[in-house]
Amino acid sequence: MNASTAAPAVAGSHRSSAGIVILALSAFLIVTTEFLIVGLLPGLARDLGISISAAGQLVTLFAFTVMLAGPPMTAALAYLNRRMLFTGILLLFAAANALAALAPNIWVLALARFIPALALPVFWGTASETAASIVPPEAQGQAVARVYLGISAALLLGIPLGTLAAEAVGWRGAFWALAALSLVMAVAMAMCMPTPPKAVKVNLASQLKLFREPYFLINLMLSVVVFSAMFTAYTYLADLLVQRAGVSSPNLGWWLMAFGTVGLIGNWLGGVWVTRTAIGATAVFVLLLAVGMGLFGGLTQWPVLQCLALALWAVANTALYPICQVRVMNAVSHSKALAGTANVSAANAGIGLGAVIGGAVIPTLGLAAVSYTATALALLALLLTPAVARLRPAG
Repeated sequence: MNASTAAPAVAGSHRSSAGIVILALSAFLIVTTEFLIVGLLPGLARDLGISISAAGQLVTLFAFTVMLAGPPMTAALAYLNRRMLFTGILLLFAAANALAALAPNIWVLALARFIPALALPVFWGTASETAASIVPPEAQGQAVARVYLGISAALLLGIPLGTLAAEAVGWRGAFWALAALSLVMAVAMAMCMPTPPKAVKVNLASQLKLFREPYFLINLMLSVVVFSAMFTAYTYLADLLVQRAGVSSPNLGWWLMAFGTVGLIGNWLGGVWVTRTAIGATAVFVLLLAVGMGLFGGLTQWPVLQCLALALWAVANTALYPICQVRVMNAVSHSKALAGTANVSAANAGIGLGAVIGGAVIPTLGLAAVSYTATALALLALLLTPAVARLRPAG
C-alpha cells in the first residue's frame, strides 16, 4: 500500500471510530431516557399529586410500547439514510424530554414517554447493524460491543443516576438535562457520523419471513429466557442489597452505581467472546450469571465473598446484552435491523416477565428466594443453548 492510499484508509478508520463513539453516546442517552425515570418516581409522584403506583405505570407504558412497536417501526424505517434517521430520533428525544420537564400532569407526561418509546427500538436495532457496516468484517463484533457499551451503561446506571439526579436537580431538571444532551448529540450525529452503506429497501412481507425461520425464532426465545433470568433478580437488586447485603439506604445509589460500573467490564469481554462463537459466549456468560446470582443469595454470612459474587453477577449481566444482540442478528442472512429490533422486543418481554416472576416470588417465598429463582432461569437458558446450536442451518 502506498502513501496515497494509506492516508484515506487512516482517515476512514478515524471517521469510523468517531461514528462508533457517537452511536455509543447516543445510545446511552436514548436508553437512559427509558430507565432514569425509575429513580425519579418518588419526587415525580409527589409533585404531580399521584400515587407511586400510578407513576410506576409510566415505566410499564414505555417498556410495552418498545416491545410492541419495535418490529413494525423498524421494518418501516430501516431503509432510510441512517445518519438522517438517527439525527431525527435524537431531535425527537430532545423534544420529548423537554415536554416531560414541562408536564403539568400525568397525561402530558405519559405522552412525553409514549412518543420516544416508539423510536427507541428503531435506534437500538439499527445502531447495531450500522456499527457493523462501517467497520471491517473482523471488527464487527467489537463495534457492536462498543455501541452496547452505551446501551449497557444506560441499562445498568440509569436507575442509580436517576436516584442521584432526583436529589441534586429534581425530576424536571433531570429531563431538561436529557433534552439538552440529546440536542447536542443530534448536532454531533449530523456533522460527524460517517455515511453507512445505503440500506436496501425490502418490502414488509419479505422482512416478516424472518418470523417463519426456526433458527431465528429459537434465538429469540433464548433471549426472552436470558433476560427473564437477568431481571428476575436485577429488578429487585436494591431490596436485595439492603436486606441481604446490609447496605444502608443512603448508600444504595452508590452501590447500584458500582454494580453498573463493574459490570461494564463484561461489555468488553462479551465483545471479544461473541466474535468467536455467539452461542458459546451465551452459554459461558449465562453459567457465570447463574453462579454469581446464586452465590450472592447464599453468602450473606461472608460479606467479602458476597461482594465478589455480586461483581461476577454484574460482569455476566452486562456481557449478555451485546452477546444476545449479535447472536440474534447473526441468526439471519437478511433484514438484520429487523432482527436486532426483534431482539430488543424479546429483551423487553424478558424484562417484564422477570419483574413479574420476582414480584410473585417475594410474597410467597420471600426476598431471599429471588436470587435462587433467577439462578434456576439462568440454568434453563443454559440448557436451551444446545438446542439452539442444533437448529443452526448448515453452511
